Amino acid sequence: MIALSLAEVAAAVDGRLVAADPAATVTGPVEFDSRKVGPGSLFVAFPGEKVDGHDYASAAMSAGAVAVLGTREVPGVPMVLVTDALTAMGRLARAVVDRLPGLTVIGLTGSSGKTTTKDLIGQLTARLGPTVAPPGSFNNELGHPHTALRAGPDTRYLVLEKGSRGVGHVRYLCEIVPPRISVVLNVGTSHIGEFGSQETIAVAKGELVEALPPDGLAVLNADDPRVDAMASRTRARVVRYGEAPDADVRAEDVTLDDRGRGSYTLVTPEGSAPVRLGLTGRHQVSNTLAAAAVARELGMPLAELATALGELGLVSTRRMDVFDRPDGVTVIDDSYNANPASMSAALKALASLGQGRRTVAVLGYMAELGPFERDGHAEVGQLAAELGVDRLLVVGEPAASIHEGATAVGNWGGESVLLTDQAAAVEVLRGELRPGDVVLVKGSRYRTWEVADALRADATSGNGATA
Repeated sequence: MIALSLAEVAAAVDGRLVAADPAATVTGPVEFDSRKVGPGSLFVAFPGEKVDGHDYASAAMSAGAVAVLGTREVPGVPMVLVTDALTAMGRLARAVVDRLPGLTVIGLTGSSGKTTTKDLIGQLTARLGPTVAPPGSFNNELGHPHTALRAGPDTRYLVLEKGSRGVGHVRYLCEIVPPRISVVLNVGTSHIGEFGSQETIAVAKGELVEALPPDGLAVLNADDPRVDAMASRTRARVVRYGEAPDADVRAEDVTLDDRGRGSYTLVTPEGSAPVRLGLTGRHQVSNTLAAAAVARELGMPLAELATALGELGLVSTRRMDVFDRPDGVTVIDDSYNANPASMSAALKALASLGQGRRTVAVLGYMAELGPFERDGHAEVGQLAAELGVDRLLVVGEPAASIHEGATAVGNWGGESVLLTDQAAAVEVLRGELRPGDVVLVKGSRYRTWEVADALRADATSGNGATA
């Protein structure tokens, strides 16, 4: 973050100083977790039903905070008092970004693949200049300004993913940090229970390109008709990526190796070059094309870009993390979250990587599908069966429709079982896995990752597959 006096902070957030020196300067990060506060920090205290950040104000000051941004006074603590701390944090982020004229803000959204693609773009822009693109999904009203406040005078690129659970959410995030480049990946069914329809999701995602200035850039997925149609909603220049023949940045001659890693010919207006990815999953072709379109527009030469794409790796955890255990079992840990589109991509990756081997899918509940919940889960189970997954372990009663969808496929030669919880899945795996098996673990944030963690731990404890 750039250095700001407390007087400047108060002015930016429409707050007032209490027991604070207006000339005192915030030089460190803005944190809402008192454990992460260091010298020069500004601690943001959020009130809560179970945990109230104001109770940790003194601890934050002891750790080196300059002051506390909060909604009530704490005796003996320098305060910037505001009506709403979350709104104030957004205003502060906007004030900081506005003072960084050399900063290029890259925003991206989509129903799936946001965090991975954010990580890919961040790796490419880091080759061009200092970049802020932290691991994880800091894409809401809190994470967004928290990330933006990490930008400083030397930062050239700020890469932000923008989540949405309703119309207007992306627009609000763009008001906090206006994008110069906007990337829209896809319009799927994630959170459809809250939106009501894919058409409404498209309205919400398109707010990202509507926020662009006339001299900005919209990077749109030409393979998704709902995204492609967003070209009419922006004043900015449009670049299209994908495998469509008329995409500006496209992949041709896509193939997958025995690890499910894609190779393709990258075609741009400047020419073409071969690319060989180190990332597992056919869907990574599209993700890397989006990143390539951004890097190309920022001036990365074609040859360097093709090389850089091949060197991209995973940054955020539990997203298509493939590891081999000493006993010969391969695990795909994609357990961070799940929706129908990402489930489909992960199952296809399992089928590709598992050719000639026994495949096992451990699938959990997909949240926020609303009235589409039963059909969404059943379609995932049906796809697993159609792809020929050998063993399907469905975790938890809320995910039962996955089991029903799979068993309804009459010519499927595999087997599905509905289990009560993660511990039961781990027990089944420990009893059934054998060398050569490929296991996918995926589900929404309902502790499905405990299965992946157990499989990883077994690799070092000797509690692995049997011959």
